[in-house]
Amino acid sequence: MPFIGNKPSAVPLTSADIADGIITTAKIADGTIVNADINASSAITLNKLSGNPVFRNGIINGDFAVAQRGTSFTSTSSANNDDTYTLDRFYILSDGNDIIDVTQETSTVPTNQLTAISLDVETINKKFGIAQIIEQKNCVGLIGNTVTLSFKAKVSSVTKLDNVKCAIVAWSGTADTVTSDIVSAWGVEGTNPTLIANATYENTPANLSVTTSYATYSVSAAVDTASTKNIIVFIWSDVTDTTLGDFLYVTDVQLEKGSAATDFEFLPIDVSLGRCLRYTWNDKSSLNSTNYHQYGTGDCATTTRFFSISNFPVTMRTVPSVTISTNNGFGIYTRDALISITSLNGNGGSLFNYSLYTDSPALSFTAGSGGRLISNNNQTSSILYSSEL
Repeated sequence: MPFIGNKPSAVPLTSADIADGIITTAKIADGTIVNADINASSAITLNKLSGNPVFRNGIINGDFAVAQRGTSFTSTSSANNDDTYTLDRFYILSDGNDIIDVTQETSTVPTNQLTAISLDVETINKKFGIAQIIEQKNCVGLIGNTVTLSFKAKVSSVTKLDNVKCAIVAWSGTADTVTSDIVSAWGVEGTNPTLIANATYENTPANLSVTTSYATYSVSAAVDTASTKNIIVFIWSDVTDTTLGDFLYVTDVQLEKGSAATDFEFLPIDVSLGRCLRYTWNDKSSLNSTNYHQYGTGDCATTTRFFSISNFPVTMRTVPSVTISTNNGFGIYTRDALISITSLNGNGGSLFNYSLYTDSPALSFTAGSGGRLISNNNQTSSILYSSEL
C-alpha cells in the first residue's frame, strides 16, 4: 500500500518529507512525533505515525459548548431534578431534586475559552455532581486498559466547597442499558457515594483540593471490572455543609487511553454538535417577527388528520422518545390556509426520521393535499427527540 507521497510502507519517512506540506511541524505537537525525531541525520519510521490523536476523548461536549436543551436549568419544569439531562450529554446526579441550578457558563471560564458548566447550590447541605455515560461503541480501546479522566475546575469559595471528587465508573450490566442514577446512597460528608449494582469505581475517589482558580485535575485507573460494557464519568461535590449560592465550575472534561492526561481536545463546533445529535435533537423555533420554523412535511390523510415526517440531521443511536412543547405554538400550512392546531402527537419513527400527527376536532383539511408542520404566530415551540443512554 502506498504511504503519503507514494512512499512504500517499508520505507521510513525522512526529514525531507516534512517540507512537502502534507506533514508540517504544526502537526507534530500532539506528542506522537516529537521535534527530536526530525533532523537531517534521522528518519521518522511508520511506528511514529501509528498513534491516533484525533477523537482520543471518549467524552462528548466536554467543553459544554453545545446546549440544545437550553442554557439554564432550574426548578421550573423540574429541569434541575436528580438524574436529569442538562447541557448535551451531561446529566445531574444529586441527593434530591432542586439541589443545584445548572448553567452554560460564559463568563467564569479559563483564559481564551468560551464555555464551562456552572453548578449553583440551591438547596444547602446536599451532595451533587454531573455525569456522562459513554456508549459501548465509544468504549472500545478504553475497556481493559488504563485510562485517564481529566478536567478543569474551580469553586467560588473553599470555605464550604472544599471536597470535590471524580470517578471513572464501570458498568457491567447490559450494554447501553445503563441505570443512569448510579448512586444508591450518598453517605456522609467525605464518604464516597455507594453505587448501585453493576456500577463499580475503577479508581479510589479522593479530595482533589479544588481552589478558586481554574486548574487541571486528573485521575487514572485500569478499567478491569469483569464484563464492563460502558464507562461513566462522575464529578461531584462530596460535602454536606454547603452554602446557598456556592458555585462549582467545570470544563474540558476528557477521558482517554493512557496513564497521563494530555491537552484537552477541542473540536470544531459543528463536529461537537454532530456527535451530540446522535443522542438528542431539539428541533425548535425561536421568536421571530417574520419567519416560521418548519418541522416537517406531510399530507392530510383525512379532513381532520394531518401526518408530518421530520428527518433527523444524523442517524440517531436508537429510535428516540419525543417530547413536544405544550405552548400550542404549532400550525399546519396547506394549499387551503394556515391552520392553528391545539394538539400534536408522536406517531412513531426510526433511526432516521419520526412521524407526527394532529387530529384536532376543529381541523378542516382537503383530504390528500400536502402541507407543512410549522411554528405558528411566531411562537417559540420545540420537539425534543432523545436517544440518550
